[in-house]
Amino acid sequence: MNCKPVIVVHGGAWAIPDCLAESSTDGVKSAAQQGFLVLKHGGSSLQAVESAVRILEDNPAFDAGHGAVLNADGKVELDAIIMDGRNLSVGSVSCIKNIANPITFARSVLEKTPHAMLTGEGANAFAEKMSIPTVPTKELVTEHAIKEWEQYQKYNQSVTTLFNTEKAHDTVGAVAMDSEGNVACATSTGGITNKMVGRTGDSPIIGSGGYADNFVGAVSTTGHGESIMKVTLARHVLFNIERGKSPKDAADQALDYMYNRVHGRGGLIVVSKTGEWSASFTTKRMAWAGIDGGVLSYGLNPGEHFQVSLDNIR
Repeated sequence: MNCKPVIVVHGGAWAIPDCLAESSTDGVKSAAQQGFLVLKHGGSSLQAVESAVRILEDNPAFDAGHGAVLNADGKVELDAIIMDGRNLSVGSVSCIKNIANPITFARSVLEKTPHAMLTGEGANAFAEKMSIPTVPTKELVTEHAIKEWEQYQKYNQSVTTLFNTEKAHDTVGAVAMDSEGNVACATSTGGITNKMVGRTGDSPIIGSGGYADNFVGAVSTTGHGESIMKVTLARHVLFNIERGKSPKDAADQALDYMYNRVHGRGGLIVVSKTGEWSASFTTKRMAWAGIDGGVLSYGLNPGEHFQVSLDNIR
């Protein structure tokens, strides 16, 4: 099989403030290009989504890895998932600490354990056994995250009341299809500021934060985790595609269902088994970028869709 490689990434669906608009857009464009280079040079979709998400985890503009937010105790707890559409293999981690690239750790769970998900202290113990690099918490937390956490503490605000404001960050993710027609997804997050200790959102949950199946496509979601879990958003999108919907219609209908059923907002990226893709969201903004056919598409605001040629990529 010789398919046209496709990759799509997102930097989280939330009310991205103007001061982060440019860095968010530049960040997703850079991640998409990195992932596409993997595909262009014959790499797998699994390698491509991991590579793209690592770029986002290393960028403090995003709530994942080096941009993670603080929980109610002022600590960092990270979640991630990666899934291979060839055989439905999946690796997931939740509530892990001091790991700069949770997505790479999640891939280790996929490839080196018989399990699908590891959490908490057991996960960190396995990371140490696998020689996964760790970093001090202070290297993962930005000044902005600290000030945001202090604001929550001062006014005793909940994660729900501030979710769709400029004080809430969110998830990053990627989906891809390689030249062999294999799809994959990856999602990583630092959670929601001031969340309860031990809270796990949708990101590492199979079928909610992400799902990949060569027979249908791949999805990575972002938004209010509790709402996403209630409707298993990622699998819901693929169910719509199985019923004959286009990726865009499948995404839009799933997001509308989530809002109407549980009043949740969010966003997602999806690529179908035929290489069609979409980026959709119901929050104020979502930074996204996609590459197929040598063209990079990207956007931030509702209805926004810019394109630029990538002939100069080597």
